[in-house]
Parts: sequence; C-alpha cells; structure tokens
Amino acid sequence: MVVFGIDYWVTKSTRKQIYSAVNSIPERKVGLLLGTSKYLGNGSVNLYYKYRIAATVTLFKAGKIKYVIISGDNSRESYNEPALMMQDLVAAGIPATQIFLDFAGFRTLDSIIRCKEIFGEDNITIISQPFHNQRALFIANHKNVNAIAYNAEDVATLYGIRTAVREKLARVKVLIDFLTNKQPKFYGNKISLNDATESAAYFHKSTSENTPGQ
Repeated sequence: MVVFGIDYWVTKSTRKQIYSAVNSIPERKVGLLLGTSKYLGNGSVNLYYKYRIAATVTLFKAGKIKYVIISGDNSRESYNEPALMMQDLVAAGIPATQIFLDFAGFRTLDSIIRCKEIFGEDNITIISQPFHNQRALFIANHKNVNAIAYNAEDVATLYGIRTAVREKLARVKVLIDFLTNKQPKFYGNKISLNDATESAAYFHKSTSENTPGQ
C-alpha cells in the first residue's frame, strides 16, 4: 500500500506541470534532457533514447527552448550518454553551441540538483517519458527548481512494463533520498550557458576521435 500511495502522490502532484503538446507548453530558456543508453543489451536502439531525442528536437525547432543541457552517465570511459545524445541532436539540426553536457547525471536527483547548482538554471523544461518526468518534477518541486516537463513518446512493450515496475520502487527511493538528504555524487565547477565555446569544442573533438560508447 505504501508503494502505491507514493506512486499516486508523485503522479497527482505533478500532473499540472506536464505537457504532451508542443503548441501548449510555455517557452523556457533551457531544456534538461535526461540521459539513457542508446543501445539495449541485444544491440538494438533503445526506444526511450530515440523518442527523447525526437522530443528535444521538436521543442527546439518550435522555439520552446533555446539551450539543451544533456545530463547523463559517463562513469566509465567506454560509456558516455551525454556525448552520444549530443551527436544525435546536432545531426538533427540543433547547433552544438546550444548544447551543454553534464557528465555526472548518474541519477535523476543528481541531474536536477546539478542543473541548478552547476549550470545556474532553475527555470527549466525537463524532457523524458511521462513516468520519468513525473518523478523528475517531484524532485524538482522539493529542491526549489521551477520546472515543467515535456513528454517524449512512451514505450508500450514488455520492456516498458518492466520499466514501470522499477519506476514504482524508484519513487519510494526518492522519499528515502529526501529523508536522508541525499546529495549528487559530484558537484564541481560552475558552468555558464553564456559561453558556448567549450561545448562546441568538445563536440568537434569527440566526433573526430570517435566518442567512447559508440
């Protein structure tokens, strides 16, 4: 009962902050794209990844966001979620100068807090699937981040069902994190979105060197 109660609380408390239609979502300076792996264990493309890329491109081209912060896992040299996502966003038409990478977004909690503390952005549009957006918004609301969210297409498969089950447990973990005052694994130097030089330079360097994780 506790698990379902927390699940209901997260869903209900965030529903007015979530948008599925690009025409109705307000403009925000920054879109926070939450990372995931590009490929599944069997080598096929992860649909969660594919749909998040598409949603980000839709928002940007509609003028609903001006910058993208990609927050994902780069905990080892051979695995780099933000770099791969950046390459696909640039290939879809978003300039590298408008994209910033957070390599320490190991968990959704880390991504939300670091967006505010490292990048100085707390008025954002979160981009992920509906279930993930709900949890991310719940965290943002408790961390004084003014956020809305845009829903990427969901994945209605057996894989999606397994994810939904894990999500319920992840929501319980969020409450435990709040009670224990859990902090991001890393903080680091602040990054200003006013200087796109470093981000663009990284993109050109990574593509020329065959970014790890491909």
